[in-house]
Amino acid sequence: MMKISTQFDAGSVVVKDLSNPADIRLALRPDNASEFAQWFYFRLQGAAYQNCVMHFENAADAAYPLGWEDYQACASYDRQNWFRVPTEYENGVLTINHTPLSNSVYYAYFEPYSHEQHLNLLGDAQGSGLCRIDDLGSTVQGRDINLLTIGNQVESDMKIWIIARQHPGETMAEWFIEGLLGRLLDPQDPTARTLLDRATFYIVPNMNPDGSVLGNLRTNAAGANLNREWENPTLERSPEVFTVREKMMETGVDLFLDIHGDEGLPFVFVAGTEGVPNYNERIEALEDQFKLALLNASPDFQDDYGYDKDAPGQANMTLATNWVGNHFNCLAYTLEMPFKDNANLPDDDFGWNGQRSLRLGEAVLSAILNVLPELRP
Repeated sequence: MMKISTQFDAGSVVVKDLSNPADIRLALRPDNASEFAQWFYFRLQGAAYQNCVMHFENAADAAYPLGWEDYQACASYDRQNWFRVPTEYENGVLTINHTPLSNSVYYAYFEPYSHEQHLNLLGDAQGSGLCRIDDLGSTVQGRDINLLTIGNQVESDMKIWIIARQHPGETMAEWFIEGLLGRLLDPQDPTARTLLDRATFYIVPNMNPDGSVLGNLRTNAAGANLNREWENPTLERSPEVFTVREKMMETGVDLFLDIHGDEGLPFVFVAGTEGVPNYNERIEALEDQFKLALLNASPDFQDDYGYDKDAPGQANMTLATNWVGNHFNCLAYTLEMPFKDNANLPDDDFGWNGQRSLRLGEAVLSAILNVLPELRP
């Protein structure tokens, strides 16, 4: 007998009808306190060697319906090795068509990154002897808001701030941080050693632990979209942003990266601060230098496709990158990775995934090193 379950970290789906494997009727479940819906993650049991056709009947009501076009769902038997399975979007219905080869199989919008993995990531970083874990406060549901500090923390150091996963369904962002940390904490890596001679890194691997555990796409436990809270965060609604912003004010910022995933565009790209009041030629030159360095560091990156640029003075100042870039008059970028595949370097079996995100995290350190001498005017 078939069974679908979601009672695990980030599990999320609504089961409408499970009586026929050829016509399994499902629905996307919205975030716990908002209408955003797109993330799904569930376990199917009892369907080995049966052709399972799973219909998400409310896919047209997702936060980003364009995200379903040319999208392939992720599947895994062991939650370690994820692969893509045939998926179609037609007439407002998303359909996964897969014949599982085992009695237990998992399906997800993207390769998950669990809270246990998150805690292990923090522990491994601390175990390197090069990293300090600081507690900045608690989330709405009482989880820890942790900051990793890596470097000498002397006044002359460049202050590099990197945050990830403001939107909890964008798990590729924490995979990216895992890769970045792995390289930055490698005592044999010359790029890492040179960076840590000149810079202190402040890294928040997961800005939204509540949303991550709840299986939310975009919001925290209070229903706040954290990347719209930076102008005026509150301890009640967005303590994650409030506490991180306070720490930034204390340390200062010379370079800021906010790591995300984009549902629609099948590319890796960045979005800058061209619309903020303090934008100037120095920042523009730094942006160009960083992009060129990242192009050289990773063929997965490109600069032909991305978001439309803001007109001068028209930036949304509630976004992290805009607020930080303007407040500290520093180079600030939002870095986006795809939920789909990377159209520049497609991989039919795996699409964009955790490992590719991790490799990009490693590569970004080369771009940071390239711009480091120019960060301060």
